[in-house]
Amino acid sequence: MFMKKFYVTTPIYYPNDKLHIGHAYTTVAADALARYHRLRGEDVFFLTGMDEHGQKIADRAAAEGVSPQVFVDRMAEGIRALWATLRISYDDFIRTTEPRHERTVQEVFRRLLAQGDIYLGRYEGWYCTACESYWTETKLVEGRCPVCSGPVSRLQEESYFFRLGRYADRLLQHIETHPRFLQPESRRNEMVAFIRQGLEDLSVTRTGFDWGVKLPEAAGHVAYVWIDALTNYITAAGYPDDPERFARYWPADVQLVGKEIVRFHAIIWCIMLMALGLELPERIFGHGWLVLSGEKMSKSRGNVVDPVVLVERYGVDAVRYFLLREVPFGADGTYSEAALRLRTNVDLANDLGNLLSRTTAMIERFAQGKVPAPRSSELRAVAEAALSEYERAMGALELSGALEAVGRMVAAANKHIETAAPWTLSRKGDPRLGDVLYDLAEVLRVAAVALSPALVEAPAEIWRQLGVERPISEATWDDVAWGGLVPGTRVRRGAPLFPRIEAEERSEPAAAAAAADERIPIEDVRRVKLVVATVLEARRVEGAERLLELVVDLGSERRTIVSGIAADYAPEALVGGQIVLVKNLKPSKIRGVRSDGMLLAASEAGHVVLLRPDRAVPAGSPVS
Repeated sequence: MFMKKFYVTTPIYYPNDKLHIGHAYTTVAADALARYHRLRGEDVFFLTGMDEHGQKIADRAAAEGVSPQVFVDRMAEGIRALWATLRISYDDFIRTTEPRHERTVQEVFRRLLAQGDIYLGRYEGWYCTACESYWTETKLVEGRCPVCSGPVSRLQEESYFFRLGRYADRLLQHIETHPRFLQPESRRNEMVAFIRQGLEDLSVTRTGFDWGVKLPEAAGHVAYVWIDALTNYITAAGYPDDPERFARYWPADVQLVGKEIVRFHAIIWCIMLMALGLELPERIFGHGWLVLSGEKMSKSRGNVVDPVVLVERYGVDAVRYFLLREVPFGADGTYSEAALRLRTNVDLANDLGNLLSRTTAMIERFAQGKVPAPRSSELRAVAEAALSEYERAMGALELSGALEAVGRMVAAANKHIETAAPWTLSRKGDPRLGDVLYDLAEVLRVAAVALSPALVEAPAEIWRQLGVERPISEATWDDVAWGGLVPGTRVRRGAPLFPRIEAEERSEPAAAAAAADERIPIEDVRRVKLVVATVLEARRVEGAERLLELVVDLGSERRTIVSGIAADYAPEALVGGQIVLVKNLKPSKIRGVRSDGMLLAASEAGHVVLLRPDRAVPAGSPVS
């Protein structure tokens, strides 16, 4: 049986320093696409790797007193470790120092030379070592590299040149007749304009250093980055050694690149493929930058963020979700830890995690811990519409939009809790209770499948807490079909899926000092006035699903307080009961409601347990 294939690539990264969050952005996006297409049962080939040759590598190795090969071997270990930390599920990690790749580079050069697409000439111009780019005098900015603002040096050397202009018209025609080939549209327009200005012949060999692929037909020359690095995509697919494998995977379906290297891929790479008589990629997508303080993150600028540190601090799912959800794929976006914390708290903790906590709690409380059998559904249409949008968005590489669609489904389920009020249905014995509880659990089950390309830990925990015995790693796209959760399944309520992240974390010394000084004198205890209060009224705060507004009797007066206990206590269940209240707390305004006091509660596995007297006492009784 024929299986549809999906071949996705990242750029291969230049290992002159540690990779940063910008590199992680591209690779996590490619990983999400690979995981999604595997979910759909396709034959996925996901390639990433390292571009290991060039003068910059040779210079770094010399500075560290090791050979270039030893240097890149060390860097490869670090990059593989980073991808393991981010749970990148690549199928091949190519290195341009591998013999298989050297054979490809040599064969490509031989063929292009033999058919006259490459010729021997002499190069004279400006060269930026940091960017490995040649520049004409007019392209320099105040005598420096227009990309990194670094120094350039004058080069004069013999070089082989590739005739780009020979294929310019064919490439323009391909771009115009294949609307999906080059995306987003802004990149497409840039490339069309660039080609129409005229393409200069391209220097593809160097003689000033020898850390590169040696070329038998060009003694004293090594292949320069264009023929070397760019051909990795066909090497890994099997060219030229394994024609059967190459026929299976080429052309690539999606090649993801940062917008700064779109020109190299959309023009140089594609013209090279045309000259070799090979098909062009189905899609080249130039995504935007994650910017920090208004400028692109760059190893040469030193303004980088280490993704390993972020994963250690916030968890792999929070980091992956932020990268995929925060910025519309293709546009530039601003990175900040504050934005990461906010996105995690709002989308993952408040919405997804809270829905799981409330749903399992209500199934335990109202249905003896077992998923009820539904008679009808109010959320099925919402879920199916969201999943349809999710599929469309993933197909269009709108990764943020796909996650947003899942978020709308989760938000609808949270709203359904407020409007359906399962606690009221339970008190009245209304049979609709089973429909509501099943809907909520099924939304979570389906959402876990749809989120599994982006999140690598939470989906399995959602299924576990819902009582689904089958591992989510065995899920396919068929599992998003509504009705997959078997009635009678026993839920297993657990810890919060995403504990809220505090805005600031105290350093270890500060925490130690606080711990050493946490005992207080009796006078401080006597300043806090605790009393028993009787709850007279309880209602939900409009627009705040976690908050309840309580009117309480303190014996001598009545007060209103606002408390975030709605996930664990229904308003009706509190009326007539008693709580312990801090009486002399300064009032504050919460969601427009004056709150005059604070109730006391214990925290257990992320849930609230109210502190109450073990028998009724007069309202206003002091607690001491």
